[in-house]
Amino acid sequence: MHASRETTVELATALEDDGVAISVRDTGPGIAPDVLPHIFGRFYRGEVSRSGVSTGLGLAIAKELIEAQGGAISVESQLGQGSVFTVTLPRASEAL
Repeated sequence: MHASRETTVELATALEDDGVAISVRDTGPGIAPDVLPHIFGRFYRGEVSRSGVSTGLGLAIAKELIEAQGGAISVESQLGQGSVFTVTLPRASEAL
């Protein structure tokens, strides 16, 4: 039996020159380096996620929605250390 490990999730925001960055950091298992380039692809499911019920569409849909708004999404991760997903969106126009 595996010893359970509590996962912490932290949210952070930052104003940038032309936008806003929202970061979600966790202390989970992390993502393997060979998997990282594929996680935003449609129907891609890493080996760990295959044990759950998933279509492999969540991150692909998030990426499409963020990019449709002129933004970007990125991830940094280390096995055993957790991951940081960052969404950057342009600032809203003053003349709405």
